Amino acid sequence: MTDLADAGSVVASPPAGDLARPPANGDNGSAPPTAKSWFDGLSEGNRKLAETKGWTKPESLDWIFTSYAELERQQGESLHIPAADAPGEDWDRFHARLPEAMRPLTSPDKVEYRRPDGLPEDFAYSDELANASKAWAVEAGATPKVAQAYHDRFVCYMAEQAKVQQIALARSVEATHDDLVRDWGPTDSDGFHRRLEVANRAMKKLGLVDAYKAKGILLPDGALTDPQIAKAFHAIGEAMFREDTIDGGAALIGGNPFKRNAAGERNLTEISALVRSDPVRARRLAREAGENPDLWIPNNPL
Repeated sequence: MTDLADAGSVVASPPAGDLARPPANGDNGSAPPTAKSWFDGLSEGNRKLAETKGWTKPESLDWIFTSYAELERQQGESLHIPAADAPGEDWDRFHARLPEAMRPLTSPDKVEYRRPDGLPEDFAYSDELANASKAWAVEAGATPKVAQAYHDRFVCYMAEQAKVQQIALARSVEATHDDLVRDWGPTDSDGFHRRLEVANRAMKKLGLVDAYKAKGILLPDGALTDPQIAKAFHAIGEAMFREDTIDGGAALIGGNPFKRNAAGERNLTEISALVRSDPVRARRLAREAGENPDLWIPNNPL
């Protein structure tokens, strides 16, 4: 046996990595242990987050804890919107922490409306309606900015509607004029003036001038907005208030008080009575006498 060994046979040696007898150089064949990172115990999702944020160094842990503490502090100071059914006191505390411009109005006295720019000069702004809307804004819990916005929208809408109404009214007056001209002749003709005079007389006798003005049928300048009204009152005047029965004024029948008598004088008493009772007829008679009607009769006889 000894001879065989000496002849070059291989002598069995311990396997690499034999724990029972480690090699002389200290290497047992296994991989050397690696140092553990502070986030080795994290879940896969948190590990990826740490790598994405660059929190891979040991000092990152202290920074993360510091940031978390600051976040908790800020969270405690942040506003929490109360639940819809929360007590009023909770909502009051919440609103008290808001900037003043964002707080709901609490009293109509604190509402100050500014009129929007660009309103027509003749726009009929209603202070009464504006004051009433202040209480509505408080009831709705509106902020000053929201209340002003609704005010401006409403006022501008009303201004637009007023403009539309004025246009429609002007068209009605124009249509009335055209209709009467077709039936009564040109406005500067005697026939037109006589019929208009009779219609005006009937309207006055029946006491409807103010009522028609209030309803918009008769405009402040005396213009009618419905030709049928003028025609109806002309018919009534012809039937009930003929010229010789105006105010029982027989002194006016057949005469023209604007014409001078032989002495060059006018009957000022009759002129005054005629202007008051029938300004349309007074204008016609003044023109017939060669006088300027505007010097004797107001431009708005009605």
